[in-house]
Amino acid sequence: MSDTAAGRCGRLADVMGNAVPPRRLAALENVPHAIPYQGSKRLLAHAIVPLLPSDTDTLVEPFAGSAAITIAARHVGIPRAARIGDVNEPLIALWVRILEEPAALADDYERLWHEQRADPRAYYDEIRAKFNATGDAHLLLYLLARCVKAAVRYNRDGAFNQGADHRRLGAKPATMRARLIGTSRTLNPSTVAVAGTYPEMLLGAAARDVVYLDPPYQGVSRTRDHRYMAGLDRDSFVRHLAEAVAAGTSFLLSYDGTTGTKRYGEPIPQSLGLLHLHLYAGKSSQATLNGLDHDTVESLYVSPALVDRLGGAGAVLARLSGPPEALPGTP
Repeated sequence: MSDTAAGRCGRLADVMGNAVPPRRLAALENVPHAIPYQGSKRLLAHAIVPLLPSDTDTLVEPFAGSAAITIAARHVGIPRAARIGDVNEPLIALWVRILEEPAALADDYERLWHEQRADPRAYYDEIRAKFNATGDAHLLLYLLARCVKAAVRYNRDGAFNQGADHRRLGAKPATMRARLIGTSRTLNPSTVAVAGTYPEMLLGAAARDVVYLDPPYQGVSRTRDHRYMAGLDRDSFVRHLAEAVAAGTSFLLSYDGTTGTKRYGEPIPQSLGLLHLHLYAGKSSQATLNGLDHDTVESLYVSPALVDRLGGAGAVLARLSGPPEALPGTP
């Protein structure tokens, strides 16, 4: 992208102060989701998926979590293939089982769900201890279904330490089975899950791939709660983004944002030439967990290469507000 175009994207960031509420796209109404996960981008998928070119070869999601963007994109058939990754190896092991043996995973979950009924509180603590000792994927699935607000927490030693929501027992086995099998069908046969760090996935992307990055908010991954298994060094992250821009990589980045009056993280430097959008992300699940009622606005950054592929900054904005017929067959 030329210096002039990069400057145009930087200037546009200055006038995008009002958050754009994502349209509700009918094509995404029945997207399956296998696992509950705080911070899931299910709502923002209605804004992010329209920014994927129809000729996308592989959608790469290095901070997978619930893989909401990948699932939504595969649901409408935009990427020919997908690669989801995370440094959280038990989470990736869970995704591998969802992809390869969802029915067997559902059987394991059903057994755990019924076994808990005698003493749900004690059983949750027992399963949490077993998971921290073994890392078994089906145990993580049970914990995600039962923990408070699906809000994953790790202690300083990397052990899962979130407590149970004692008001509920988690999704019923039949519901979970439908979620697992539906998600597996949506993602297969061309999705792979790999454990690893984001730089190799970002910098290894091909020209017609798109990388969607959803790293932890700056400043929240090193707190007492350890909401994430690994922190993110901002300087290194910005450096890797600059390398990706220089390489002509198409990527989308969810990064900084605000909840109520609180800001999470500093904006990405304008010198990278990223198109900076502000998206309304709904009610903050973390604020709700703390008994508050706050709206969340998230930044979405679009790389210069992807802006060019989509026809320029104006075309990007049109995709957020124009008619949704373009899914999935737009340029």
